[in-house]
Amino acid sequence: MVHFENDGEEEARPYTAATLPGTNELVLVIKRYDDGNGSVFMHERERGDEIEIEEIDGNLHLRNPDRDAVFIATGTGITPLYPMVRQYAADGEGHAHLVFGERDREHIIFRESVDQLQAENETLTVDYVLSDADEAWDGPTGHVQDHLPDLLDNLEKTDFYICGVPEMVVETEDLLVDAGVDEANIYTEGWESDAADE
Repeated sequence: MVHFENDGEEEARPYTAATLPGTNELVLVIKRYDDGNGSVFMHERERGDEIEIEEIDGNLHLRNPDRDAVFIATGTGITPLYPMVRQYAADGEGHAHLVFGERDREHIIFRESVDQLQAENETLTVDYVLSDADEAWDGPTGHVQDHLPDLLDNLEKTDFYICGVPEMVVETEDLLVDAGVDEANIYTEGWESDAADE
């Protein structure tokens, strides 16, 4: 949570850290929205400015680099998963697969970095799934969870990390459990089911 003042009132906004473990820095990925008080505040900060943040918390971190891993993200859900994929590429002993769903090509954040990471690591596979693809797109379309059956090999030795739109997270978790994945090997932030029910 980042705290800031807006028209004399204190406000706070949640942002996701995209920081590699073992580094002495905090990286936040914040898209600027002109009507977004928090994003405008953060984009107007300069080097040396001090900001108030709460203690970093969350459930998404790489558990075991010795196991295969599937990372499933939609939209800004890629933010916590991207450093995990990078960590796995550096330390992983198995195979990692990133499935990243977005509306269209223009909204795929980290694309160049992820493509380069895949090119440099034979043990990393990346699929982009677009829900609103143009005619030139020759990759997967629809929703990321539609493509899960293709990823369900070696279930007992694979960890699944999921982040994105709450409905996608809940549906993906259900699909994995129904396919025989142990719930102990599925990692989400944990609040998504309540949000999906609203």
